[in-house]
Amino acid sequence: MSAFVLALVVGALFALGTFLLLRRDLIRVVWGLAIVSQAANVYLLAMGGIELGGFETVPILAGHGEGVPETTDPVVQALVLTAIVIGFGMTAFALVLSYRVYEEHDTLDASELGDRE
Repeated sequence: MSAFVLALVVGALFALGTFLLLRRDLIRVVWGLAIVSQAANVYLLAMGGIELGGFETVPILAGHGEGVPETTDPVVQALVLTAIVIGFGMTAFALVLSYRVYEEHDTLDASELGDRE
């Protein structure tokens, strides 16, 4: 059941991000890009999976009894954490560029910006 809910959430995030990317307002386009990147991060975490741990996968727990907890792949988590930081920097840079466009042209409407010469 939880895999279905997770797939539904990832699909909804991708759909919302795509919807915002197709808007004319530059701020909504930036938000759409941020939502799509976060949806990709959630998808990667979901595909990383949870495995039944063993002393081979969690060597620090060797000698601490029989029960080893379920574990996830730490490489996926590290990659997603890096992607979150890069996505935050990209979003901040895109918002600064949008502000600069607004200062120069007094509008954030993409169709009006395309008509100007």
